[in-house]
Amino acid sequence: MSLFKLWNFHGGLHLDGHKQESCKAPLAVARLPERLLFPLQQRNGEDSKPVVAPGDRVLKGQVIARDDHPFYPPIHASSSGIVRKIEDLPLPHPSGLTGSCIVIETDGEDAAMDFAGIEDYRQCSPDELRRRIYEAGIVGLGGAAFPTSVKVAPGSDRKVDTLILNGAECEPYITCDDSLLSHYPNHVLEGAKILLQILKAERCLLAVEDDMPDALAALEKAKQRGGFEAIQLVRVPAIYPTGGEKQLISVLTGREVPTRGIPADIGIVCQNVGTAAAVYNAVVHGTPLISRIVTVTGRGVKQPQNVLARIGTPFADLIQQCGGYTNEAERLVLGGPMMGFDVPTDNLPLTKSANCILVAGRNELIGEKRSLPCIRCGACAEACPVNLLPQQLYWYGRSDQIERALDYNLFDCIECGSCDVVCPSHIPLVQHFRATKGKAIAKRREREKADHARLRFESRQARKEQEKRERAEAAKRKKENLGTGKSPEIIEAIERAKLRRAEKSAPSSEGAAQIDGDKQETVVPPAGAETRRESAKVVHTETPPGGPESEAQAVPSEID
Repeated sequence: MSLFKLWNFHGGLHLDGHKQESCKAPLAVARLPERLLFPLQQRNGEDSKPVVAPGDRVLKGQVIARDDHPFYPPIHASSSGIVRKIEDLPLPHPSGLTGSCIVIETDGEDAAMDFAGIEDYRQCSPDELRRRIYEAGIVGLGGAAFPTSVKVAPGSDRKVDTLILNGAECEPYITCDDSLLSHYPNHVLEGAKILLQILKAERCLLAVEDDMPDALAALEKAKQRGGFEAIQLVRVPAIYPTGGEKQLISVLTGREVPTRGIPADIGIVCQNVGTAAAVYNAVVHGTPLISRIVTVTGRGVKQPQNVLARIGTPFADLIQQCGGYTNEAERLVLGGPMMGFDVPTDNLPLTKSANCILVAGRNELIGEKRSLPCIRCGACAEACPVNLLPQQLYWYGRSDQIERALDYNLFDCIECGSCDVVCPSHIPLVQHFRATKGKAIAKRREREKADHARLRFESRQARKEQEKRERAEAAKRKKENLGTGKSPEIIEAIERAKLRRAEKSAPSSEGAAQIDGDKQETVVPPAGAETRRESAKVVHTETPPGGPESEAQAVPSEID
């Protein structure tokens, strides 16, 4: 590995890794569970639409829910079986709420669809490869679950020169990326080449922490086979949170992502190593994202290890495969001890973004302690890797000064928990920041609704004014026509009457002049015709004294 200049970021912590507990065991393949659970909720809270119904048989890799929106990649069945129900079940989410889930009862056959890969992806356009990634349902496997097809489409106005693959697994206990790089290094490297082609980037920096020797050795060996000249392996220090996107970009390139900006604004796209491997499987083998490696660890589980498991597998099945619970089991955490969250039950499904199931023993993690008043020591500001002022954000959040908190770049907080660890008053700062962000989002939505209502009102007023002007113009035109004594309707009626009169006054065959060439002949009415017309008049007589019976009738004269 060649020397590479590294930069430092502000703050950060040296934490006990607790990596060996899960790394010392070989990668296990999870058994097929009796049932699989697939939440329909996407990362933004919207639900995908199921395309299957209870009673349908599905195959491994079949689409069971989808949406046409590019931010909602399709969901695939991770094994064959029967769709038993679509119902509300608990979700693996900090809120603990329920959501709509597809429940599949596996049939034990694990029958798969026919997957068709691309023999030579180098002949494909970037749009074709992005479409393939979208149809495979690939999202970021580092935890954020952002749609990969969207992230590798930075736009024509952005020129990307560097792809960064994030293998810096900085959070304690989590070793799924270490296991992936150790067992499937070629998949990651090939996936990097596909992403480079899509982005048309010049280089790829694959970052691996210096406490992952097995992964580094496997990658070096795979690179020796050739064809990966544009990919450079970089060893980075194991300082938390080096694996944060903005922090890793700063360490590797010295560039800083602007506030409210994205890495593509400075010519960089960052992806997780697991995402790169999923891209390779989707493009080359045609396999959708239906499984991932997850770390099951902690003193509360008997055999900590990494497990290659199907998406939708209940936590309980994975823990059971790792030997089950120990007597020390006290807390169940989804994720690591810094950015993870407690879950109330193990009857939750493994999702694409779940990288660790931590079964903590007694006093293994920092528990809840009674908060004390802030002493303004500044330790949180020194530890913050984003160079924020957590104590100011805390005070503004508590006093509902949301705009002031936004002025101090509230949404730049990555919720890494470094401030929580160093706070001597045990204030749960990250919880306060999350609550303040929620208030800010709610306030922004209220403002958007108010703006929308204002625009609708203004549009309605403009429409009414337009209608008023049109009525006034019509009345003016009518008045002008009436000034001449004739309205358009009257003039039209007069014209119709003239036309009918002209038709009636046209010459008839009787008494008309007949013209034959230059000779004119007058037609004379038949004799007696005039006498008959005169005699046709009705004759009225007076009623005789004899009454109605002898009443004379008005009888027309008859002419022989």
